[in-house]
Amino acid sequence: MIQNVLNAIADPTRRAALAIVWDGGEHCVCELMARLDASQSRMSRHMKVLREAGLVTDRRDAQWVRFRRNPSLAPALVAVVDAVVAAERSAVPEQEMETA
Repeated sequence: MIQNVLNAIADPTRRAALAIVWDGGEHCVCELMARLDASQSRMSRHMKVLREAGLVTDRRDAQWVRFRRNPSLAPALVAVVDAVVAAERSAVPEQEMETA
C-alpha cells in the first residue's frame, strides 16, 4: 500500500489536486480541472490514481464525480500526506520567485 501512496504523490498534478481535496471538503472534477488547468480526461486519470492508492474517495453526483479525502486513511498515511501538502504549500512562494 505504501508503494501505491508514494507513486500517487510523486506526480505534481496529483499533489496539487490532493492539496485541494485535503481541506476536508468535497470537490468536483470540474473544480479541479479549472483550478489546475487540466482537461477532464487528464484530471480523471490523476484522481483514479489517488483513489486507487486509497487517498481519496469519490461519489457520483449527476454527471460529475466529487472527491474528498479518505476518512478511513491510516493515521500514519495522513501524517505523510499532511507533510507533503504542507511542503507543497510552502514551496509555492519559492517557485513564484524563481520565475520572476
